[in-house]
Amino acid sequence: MNAAIKILIGLILIAIGLGLFVDSISPIVGTSDWFPGDWLTNFLVVLTGFVPPFLIVIGLFVVWLEIDEIKADREIRVEEEKEKKEKPKKTKKK
Repeated sequence: MNAAIKILIGLILIAIGLGLFVDSISPIVGTSDWFPGDWLTNFLVVLTGFVPPFLIVIGLFVVWLEIDEIKADREIRVEEEKEKKEKPKKTKKK
């Protein structure tokens, strides 16, 4: 997969995570009488609190890895160009 596509996916994951934080203004899971107990409500609260930071961390990790890969590719190209310039041209002997 192209590095730019991976960076785009990482940025999308970060945006989704931040969007879920913004969504906390209107709670997704309300407390009602039909839940079997507080443990389910607490589990859902922990789960909904865990997902946004997890997506942000995964997105940052993907972006960091791909930027590092782009830098490494540039360094390799520069080193290869230096090696080509430093090698003397070989002449054929007849």
